[in-house]
Amino acid sequence: MADSQDKRGRIRRLWDWFWSPLAALSVGFTLLAGFLAGILFWGGFHWTMELTNTEEFCTSCHTMEVNLGEYRETIHYNNHSGVRAICSDCHVPHEWNHKIKAKIMAVKDVYHELAGTISTPEKYEAHRLSMASAVWKKMKASDSRECRNCHNFDYMDFTLQETRAASEHQRAIDTGMTCIDCHQGIAHRLPQGYLEEYQNVTEALNGEAAEPLEEHAAAGDDIRAFLNENKD
Repeated sequence: MADSQDKRGRIRRLWDWFWSPLAALSVGFTLLAGFLAGILFWGGFHWTMELTNTEEFCTSCHTMEVNLGEYRETIHYNNHSGVRAICSDCHVPHEWNHKIKAKIMAVKDVYHELAGTISTPEKYEAHRLSMASAVWKKMKASDSRECRNCHNFDYMDFTLQETRAASEHQRAIDTGMTCIDCHQGIAHRLPQGYLEEYQNVTEALNGEAAEPLEEHAAAGDDIRAFLNENKD
């Protein structure tokens, strides 16, 4: 009987404490601390994420010097409009879920940097085709999502474009082509044998033989030549 009364007494004291001002202050402080910790965590996470999107971060590894040099010779770096696309504009999606996936996949780049996979010009050139192929495969599978961070057919006024560009863009809309079908090499030098490799990527994704890409390659050459001549 005494044990039962003692137990009820403890429960009663706990109940009284729960409804006391001290309990309210304790609960309020705990919730406030959790809220502030959440803000600090999210702010730190977002700051770190944005830091990894800067050009300085992307090119901090010495193996990226080749990419940086090639990119600085293109219209994406220097042009008459003064609008510059940096590394993350072309390689990191804007949508949150795709962005996180891209960041996770980028861990392999850290591994290859530490392993010295492309640590010399000779190694870089030996892997240029396979690296380009991986990017083409990703961009074709996503309908050139990263290109559409800035470019969108719906926002283009074809009457203001050079005749060949307007014609090719309309053909792309009509036939379901994607940006990378004609714009390989727009920011980095094309590797030898790129056309055959791009054909293999296209066939692998479509599950069937692709149409010959020589016409697309010719269009791409004309596009790159025109852009380089008119970038200033």
